[in-house]
Amino acid sequence: MAKILLVTDNIDTSTTVQTTLLEHEILVSADETTILDIMKVESPDIVMIDTNTNFDIKPTFRIIKEFQSIRLLLIGEKNVPQDMLINSHQFVSLPLNSTLLKSTIEAGLKTRKSLVKLSKSNKELANSLYQLNVLYNTSSQLAGSLSRNKLTDVMNEGIDKSLNSNVSCTLSFKDDKTPVLLINSNYKLSQRLIEALKLRAVLNYKNSGIDTTEMFSLDDIEVEQTIKYSINEYDFEILNYHKLLSFITIDDKCYGYSEIFRETDFSSDDSKCFQTLVNQVTLPLKSAILYQEIAMKNKELARLERLKSEFISIVSHELKTPLTSIKNSLDIISSGKTGETTESMDKFLNMAKRNVKKLSRIISDLLDMSKIEAGKMDYNFAISSISPVINDVTQNLSQIALQKDLKLNVKTIGELKNVYADMDRIEQVLTNLISNAIKFTADKGTISISAKMIDAVDIQTEECFAPQIEKLSGEYVQVCVSDQGIGIEKEDLMHVFDKFEQIENSLSRDVGGSGLGLAIAKQLISAHKGAIWCDSVINKGSSFYFVLPVAKEND
Repeated sequence: MAKILLVTDNIDTSTTVQTTLLEHEILVSADETTILDIMKVESPDIVMIDTNTNFDIKPTFRIIKEFQSIRLLLIGEKNVPQDMLINSHQFVSLPLNSTLLKSTIEAGLKTRKSLVKLSKSNKELANSLYQLNVLYNTSSQLAGSLSRNKLTDVMNEGIDKSLNSNVSCTLSFKDDKTPVLLINSNYKLSQRLIEALKLRAVLNYKNSGIDTTEMFSLDDIEVEQTIKYSINEYDFEILNYHKLLSFITIDDKCYGYSEIFRETDFSSDDSKCFQTLVNQVTLPLKSAILYQEIAMKNKELARLERLKSEFISIVSHELKTPLTSIKNSLDIISSGKTGETTESMDKFLNMAKRNVKKLSRIISDLLDMSKIEAGKMDYNFAISSISPVINDVTQNLSQIALQKDLKLNVKTIGELKNVYADMDRIEQVLTNLISNAIKFTADKGTISISAKMIDAVDIQTEECFAPQIEKLSGEYVQVCVSDQGIGIEKEDLMHVFDKFEQIENSLSRDVGGSGLGLAIAKQLISAHKGAIWCDSVINKGSSFYFVLPVAKEND
């Protein structure tokens, strides 16, 4: 049976329609206000419009045209406006023929059924497109955050937009691992319903069948509510609504869940959309958890590094004072002021003095590294030539080189431009590089020290040093210290400037050292906006390079 509205003030027409269409519900009206109410409340399948009425039918037709009913014109002697002809679906002539009217109504109902089906399909398609748009936007927002709380908020916002639920509950965990139940609802929730949802959260989490990350009780749960309207209140009836539940899992571990309640049933597309939204949060949530763990570990490492630096600084200062006293005492004894010493005594005194000097260098290195890491290293920059420093360091170390019968060759290629640098620190770097070359070069070998101008684009290094070289631009003074030592394996090159690093071989164990010299050199050169690197060939030697930018007029 169909609902049919007949718009007419003609009794004969009304009688004919009602007697012909007995199997259908016929509503008759000629009043504009009543017709509007019928269209809104009854939603008739077909509206029959008598064009031979004694009132102006055009305003009424404009009302009817706004609804999705089949419009059937009953055409008589009067002229029908063009707009009505264009916007009607079917036409029957007056006076009515019962057989023709029945056939027209049956055809109209079939059309109506097709239109309803099409409208439903269009509505479902529009809803699917909207949900896809929400999924896309939610995915974009999730990808841009590493905050666990923010990710949960974005997921809940996507669920609220796409599924229009009455109540949504999400169990999550704050950064301090406190369980929190996030409730988004259209209306307020009664206190007993909130307690029921908390209990439901405990049971859902424990019975998830997935490895749980945190265990908690009812009293541990914090509740955070977002209420859209305060005009009404939900109670236990919510628990009888249609429900969807999905757990948030990462690597087979449960990190919470989301559950939504809706008075109307969920379609299969709704279920897929919900599951997708919850699944979307897992990958960025995993990244957020890892990021949080890394941040906490980095914070702890920074604390340990600070404690280590403080410890090294304190110990170094405490060692320096007695070491100075020991050195002075050894000098006094060696001078003969405390009495004559034998040849055997002199031998042991010299051995003690050498080791005191070695220990003093190690302590100085520790103090320098401590200052550098604390950002307290003092620099006195000035425009200077590097040539005097190279000559001074070479002369100072020449006696040590002679003890191994080593040659120190110094070569300056072309005219060197001035640099803006702290020459005391550059002397420290150069002393370290030449001292290392002396240590690792066998007797009667040669150590070469050279300096020249070079453009950043012409610098060639091993691949492991490329990142720091790529940051350079313009002209530089390049200094190179080459030895004929044992060499360094290629895979070890990137570690030679690490703190406390000594490449493992027999000679490195023999010569010893703090393992800080090259690390300090790297930090000092970096403070000068330069770079330091090396290359090496096993059993043939190593070359250490550093560059300093040339001084500019405004330096």
